[in-house]
Amino acid sequence: MSESSAEAVAAVVSATGAAGNWRRATGIAGAAIGVVAAGAAAGVAIERLTVGRGMRKKARLALDSTGPYGSLRGTPGKATADDGTELYYEVDDVDPDAVPALGPRRRRLFGRKAPAPVTVVFSHGYCLSQDSWHFQRAALRGVVRTVHWDQRSHGRSGRGVQQVQDGVPVSIDQLGRDLKAVIDAAAPDGPIVLVGHSMGGMTVMALADQYPELIRDRVVATAFVGTSSGRLGEVNFGLPVAGVNAVRRVLPGVLKALGQQAALVEKGRRATADLFAGIIKRYSFASRDVDPAVARFAERMIEGTPIDVVAEFYPAFTEHDKTEALEYFADLPVLVLAGIGDLVTPSEHSEAIADRLPDAELVLVPDAGHLVMLEHPEVVTDRLADLLTRAGAVPAGATVGGYGSTSSTAQPG
Repeated sequence: MSESSAEAVAAVVSATGAAGNWRRATGIAGAAIGVVAAGAAAGVAIERLTVGRGMRKKARLALDSTGPYGSLRGTPGKATADDGTELYYEVDDVDPDAVPALGPRRRRLFGRKAPAPVTVVFSHGYCLSQDSWHFQRAALRGVVRTVHWDQRSHGRSGRGVQQVQDGVPVSIDQLGRDLKAVIDAAAPDGPIVLVGHSMGGMTVMALADQYPELIRDRVVATAFVGTSSGRLGEVNFGLPVAGVNAVRRVLPGVLKALGQQAALVEKGRRATADLFAGIIKRYSFASRDVDPAVARFAERMIEGTPIDVVAEFYPAFTEHDKTEALEYFADLPVLVLAGIGDLVTPSEHSEAIADRLPDAELVLVPDAGHLVMLEHPEVVTDRLADLLTRAGAVPAGATVGGYGSTSSTAQPG
C-alpha cells in the first residue's frame, strides 16, 4: 500500500473511532469504503477523477435520463421471508404468440416450438438488484417463464426485519431461506432452473444446503456466474500484500462504524461520487470499451444500496462456505461462468466449483470483470441458452450469435 493510501486508512480509522468527529469526518467516511478497499493500488487517478466534476455530473444525469437498462418490468409479486421480511419479485410469463413473432436472431435462439414449462429463477449479487440481469431478461422475455427477485434490503425488497429490529447479522443461510420463500410464492410447481450471480450464486448454494429435496425433485439445471463456494477471506481484490492486510484489519470495523452513521455517511458518499464512480468501474468491469450507459447503470445500482446494508452484509461473505452443498448439483446440467479479470470473486473460485462438479461446463470469459453479464452479455446469454437447451426448456440447436454487446459503439438491445 502506498504512503498516501496508508494515510487515508489512518484518517478513516481515526474518524470512525471518535463519535464527536463524525460531522467533520463526513467526507472521509463517505469515501472510506472505496479508499480502504482500493487504495492507490486500485489504479484510480485521483487527479483525473476530480477534474471536470461538473461536466461529469451533467453526463451522469444525461445517462440516467436516457439509458434503457433496468427498464424491463414484469408482473409484480411479494413473498414473505421466515422473519417477516417482504421480498419483491417479478414474473415474465411465456407469451404464446411470442415465438412465431420473434426476429431472426431470437428465432435462432429459441426456435419456433413452445419451450417446456420451466421457470428460470434469477438471483442477483451484493449491492445490485434484479435489474442486473437486464440483457438476459431481454433475451428470454416471453419465451420462457422467468422470475427476477430482489434480495432482502436490496432493490424493491424490504429491509431485513431481523437486522433492523433485532440486530441479527445477515447470513448466507438466511438468503437461501429467502430464495425458498420466493420459489414457494412465484414458482410453487414445475421444474426450475436456478441462476445466481456472486452473492446470488451463494444464495443458490445455501438453498441446496438447507433444502436438498427441492434440488432433487424440481431443479433441472443451475448456473453459477462469478461466484464462490467459500474462502472469500483470501481474496486480495487486486491489491498488494500490504494493502490486503490493511484492508482485512480495518474494513470490518470501518463498515460497522459507517453503518451506524448512515445518514451522515450518505451525504459524504454523494459528495465523493466521482471517486466512487472510478472505483466501481474498476471492480465491476475489466474491458476498456464498456458502454458508458452500462457503466453508469451499474454505478447507479451500487450507489442505491444504503451504506448500512453494505455494512451488515459484508461479514457474511467471510463466513460463507458451501463447498459441500455443491454435491447436490452433481447430477444436473450446470454452467459455471466467470470473468478472468474478476477482482471480487476471482475466476479461480469458479474453477474450484467446477472441480467439485466435473460434468459442469466451465466458461472463463477473457477481458471480463465481476459484472460479466453486463460487460459481455452475449457470452452469458449464449451459454445460458445452451444450458436451457440441455435442460429441455428450449428447443435443441439454440444459439444467440452476438446478442447484447455493450461496447461503446453498440446500440442497446
